[in-house]
This record gives sequence, C-alpha cells and structure tokens, in this order.
Amino acid sequence: MKRHLKAGTALLATAAVATTVGTSAASALGRSPASGPAQDGGYGYTRVRAGVPDSAARFTVTSPDVRDGGTFPAGAWADAFGCTGANRQVRLSWSGAPRDTRSYAVTMFDPDAPTGSGFWHWLVWDIPATTPSLGDTLPDGAVAGTDDAGRTGYLGPCPPAGDVPHRYEITVYALDVPSLQLAASTPAAVTAFTMSGHVVGRARLTATARR
Repeated sequence: MKRHLKAGTALLATAAVATTVGTSAASALGRSPASGPAQDGGYGYTRVRAGVPDSAARFTVTSPDVRDGGTFPAGAWADAFGCTGANRQVRLSWSGAPRDTRSYAVTMFDPDAPTGSGFWHWLVWDIPATTPSLGDTLPDGAVAGTDDAGRTGYLGPCPPAGDVPHRYEITVYALDVPSLQLAASTPAAVTAFTMSGHVVGRARLTATARR
C-alpha cells in the first residue's frame, strides 16, 4: 500500500513539473497557456516587438467615420476577400503632435489576422508636418504605400467569416524626418521598420470588425 502511495505521489510530482514546463514554454513563445478556440479561434498568438519606441509622445486622432473602440461602418469595409463594402477610406484628424514633427505617416494594421505576422491594410507616409488631417485626397508629396494584399491605398476590414473579432489599429505617426525616401512599392514590413527609427509620437484609435 505504501509502495502504491509513493508511486502516486511521484506521478503527481512529475505532472506538476510538466505543467510548469509547458506553461513556461507557452509564455516564452508569447502565448497564453490557456489560449484555445474560445479565445483565439484556435490559432494562438505570438509576441512581436512594437514599432513605436516607449519614449514616443502621445497625441490625439479622431475620425468622423469610426470611433475608438467602435465598429466600422458598412461603407468602410473592403471590396475584396469575399466582402462587398464600398472600401471607403476612413477620414482622420489629429492634434497635439510633438513640435519637432517633420512629417506624418498613417497605417491600419490587423494584429488578429491568422498569418503569423498580422496584416497591413493601409499605409501612407511623407504627409507634410503642416497637415492636420487625411481625407479622400492625399496632400502633395504624400505617398500611398502597398498593403499586404499588394494593393495601393486603403483596404478596409474583411476578417475571415466565422473568425473571432478582429482589431484594426489606425495609427498616426509623427516622424522626425520630412521623407522616408521609400517607393510606394516598398513592402509594408520594410516601411514599418524604416519608420520605427524616426517615430517621435503616435496617436491611435482601434476599431473592430467581425463577420
């Protein structure tokens, strides 16, 4: 009987060690050990570094089309990937950027896309420092970049049908250079990497979409 109790205790101790190791491994990979279909659609999350330094100042961005924490209007949804929206670019206005801002950039990024690296929906850079908003027409000198779908300009949300709600981070970056000196065809990740060394401030609003 004592032998069986000792064996059972040893098995419990082994299970506890395995659980601890598994939890540590999951944390090292940037995933919550409790993540699963209920939380992430069955794909899990990996941790990536932010493209904005901690020292960057914060300023304000607003939109007449979408609010922070809200959802996208039907007209702003994509006209691709099975969605039939009007793909109408959301309008933005910002204020309170650092005085040393020499240009702005705008992006829209979906960190919940099941790609392993998110999905860039919209990139614009070389927006003059005197510009406080972005509407349907780009200001002189601004560059409309290429998104992860290979298209130029705005691409609205269109998450996979039946997937978890997707967050779309619309960010305005204040940069310390007047131009990034990048071609419009530059891959989105390269654009983000280039910007990261020049960000002196950022403003963000996040909206969600699900279908």
